[in-house]
Amino acid sequence: MEHELCRELLSAMKLTSKFFDMVRTELFGGTLSQTQVDGIQTIVDAWPESTDFRWIAYALATAYHETDKTMQPIAEYGKGHGKGYGVPMGPFSQIYYGRGFVQLTWFTNYRKAEERIPGSDLVAKPDNALEPGIAAQVIVRGMTEGWFTGAKLMDFFNTTKTDWINARRIINGLDKAAMIGGYALHFMRALEGHS
Repeated sequence: MEHELCRELLSAMKLTSKFFDMVRTELFGGTLSQTQVDGIQTIVDAWPESTDFRWIAYALATAYHETDKTMQPIAEYGKGHGKGYGVPMGPFSQIYYGRGFVQLTWFTNYRKAEERIPGSDLVAKPDNALEPGIAAQVIVRGMTEGWFTGAKLMDFFNTTKTDWINARRIINGLDKAAMIGGYALHFMRALEGHS
């Protein structure tokens, strides 16, 4: 069911109904739920003011892909079954399968995220990565600080470079890089044209 999208949402960026109209049409097949709006807003609110729109657009595109368009933190389909990270490990014998807006995986990444997000308690309680506020910090800080692969947004979006394709290396090599880059361009146009 579609909800009230014609109101301006209060945030540092002040996303407007025009932004949501654009993404609803270009990315969500004409329908955008309130939970999708809330997820987008949660991610946008996690960025510092004056953040490069390319960074925000690429993070939104990543979440769009990694959450199967729900724009809510989700658990990985299959919960890591058959994958190296799909077995109990670490001091609490938890399974550190993908969770959140960016599908945080592996014990070492959960530990790194817990160290950088005070109070997240991700090692003992990996499902905390499904909490929207924590998930937003994971995607924003992880992509800006290079938590996942060592690559970070600054490597692909800076004063001399805009690389929508290779930015996928921040998360997962070049897996579906062109497709996610295309999503990012849609989000970028909506961010630029939302006022």
